[in-house]
Amino acid sequence: MRTLVEWKAYAWISLGAVLGANLRYVIAKLIGRWGDFAFPYSTLLINVTGSMILGFFLVWTTERVLANPMWRLLVAIGFCGSYTTFSSYAFETMQYFEQGHWTMFLANILTNNLLCLGAVLLGAVIARAI
Repeated sequence: MRTLVEWKAYAWISLGAVLGANLRYVIAKLIGRWGDFAFPYSTLLINVTGSMILGFFLVWTTERVLANPMWRLLVAIGFCGSYTTFSSYAFETMQYFEQGHWTMFLANILTNNLLCLGAVLLGAVIARAI
């Protein structure tokens, strides 16, 4: 039988997941309205912004403020877990590989990895500066 604390944790994770998934959908739809791009810009934008949010939040709540652990469940696990799109990124990258689009394959790997690592660093720097 689950305790009240466990049920509360599930509720916080679920709330974060609903918010993250819906924001991901909205951003993907908005970028899709701007044009039919061959490059998955919405996945890249979501991965970069999600990486920055996670980097900021985890550094801020471990080094700068004392936060209730439930916030980590809401933001890091729930929101960022459903908002970021690593599975989409991996699938899109493999499609480029299978289709022999080597430039797009490498561009997707480099931009997602380098920009997301940079975004985590930026989020950490911002968290430490405030």
